[in-house]
Amino acid sequence: MQIRTLSRMHTPILIAFALLAACAPATLPPPSKEPKPNTHTATQEKTDGFVALFDGRTLDGWMGDTVGYAVEKGAIVCQAGGTNLFTKEEFSDFELRFEFQLTAGANNGIALRCPTEGDPAYVGFESQILDNTADMYKGLKEWQYHGSIYGIAAATATALRPVGELNSETITMKGSRVTVELNGIVIVDVDLAVVAKDGVTVSGHTVEGLKRTSGHIGFCGHGDRVAYSNVRIKKL
Repeated sequence: MQIRTLSRMHTPILIAFALLAACAPATLPPPSKEPKPNTHTATQEKTDGFVALFDGRTLDGWMGDTVGYAVEKGAIVCQAGGTNLFTKEEFSDFELRFEFQLTAGANNGIALRCPTEGDPAYVGFESQILDNTADMYKGLKEWQYHGSIYGIAAATATALRPVGELNSETITMKGSRVTVELNGIVIVDVDLAVVAKDGVTVSGHTVEGLKRTSGHIGFCGHGDRVAYSNVRIKKL
């Protein structure tokens, strides 16, 4: 590797820029990739063992903030002030599939292996649901953008469709391995036992979820409108 010698005159300026860059937070979401069409069919999924977590009409099978979420046109929609909504059933290893529709600046999350009390991002796991394009989110940490396992692993790409369009996502948890596929693009593929070895996380916070092998699945609302539909799961 070739090393270029810097002139004495330029060195202080370059050092100043380097210090600023080192202190600056991330200002852009991960690199974009072109979304792919959803190729899953209901017939094939039924054959493969997927079952619905949402009947399209009611919140039967769900608990928690049932007031902060409503069923609208076949979707579970987080309302203004909505917080956490959980499945009544607990899951260990699974493949979760769903569609979602963002509004501008929306922030929500998918609770994974969570208890029903406490902050899902720390007592279980939370995969971010976020409008990466919103100006208000510029400067977030890499592990706060869409799909990231909050505080633990950053998404390596984004394939979000424009705000208002329907997105398709699959989250798979098997043992300590987690993958997140957004619109046909794998944006997270990590072994939690490796990226958070001995419980040490990139956020510096303790995540009790690292000790859990099962828990509830849910939606982590922050008062923003997000619609979820066609929510289904396969136990692994």
